[in-house]
Amino acid sequence: MSDCIFCKIVAGQIPAAKIYEDDKVLAFLDINPINPGHTLVIPKIHFSNLTQTPVEVSQNLIMVIKKISPAIMKGVGAQGFNLGLNNGSIAGQIIFHMHFHLIPRFADDGHKLWSGRQYQLGEMEKVAENIKKFLIPNSYFLYG
Repeated sequence: MSDCIFCKIVAGQIPAAKIYEDDKVLAFLDINPINPGHTLVIPKIHFSNLTQTPVEVSQNLIMVIKKISPAIMKGVGAQGFNLGLNNGSIAGQIIFHMHFHLIPRFADDGHKLWSGRQYQLGEMEKVAENIKKFLIPNSYFLYG
């Protein structure tokens, strides 16, 4: 038996407030929501993170997000939503089962988006070139 809490939810061993389920994807309310309606969208098959998840599985998750997001917004009266993904512990991933956070947003919810910074002269081009060196043709989920 897996120790993954999301795998246990999929298996019915742990209860969840499910809002959508099909043969490949499960969406349920987060138990520690940022805002009411904060939903986690997961594949039923275990993958640790986005880079380990096959493209077809990722596509299924996005299709479900597109399907359920209008209902979530209407259901909680939100004006918009953030779609988030924490990939790796340094990025805040706590449960190592691939999942998206769909977070309804309200005008007065007090949450801020992160701030950006300006690149120094020539830095943007250098960063782009460094990234391109590591791209692998026809590879969508290799990591390392």
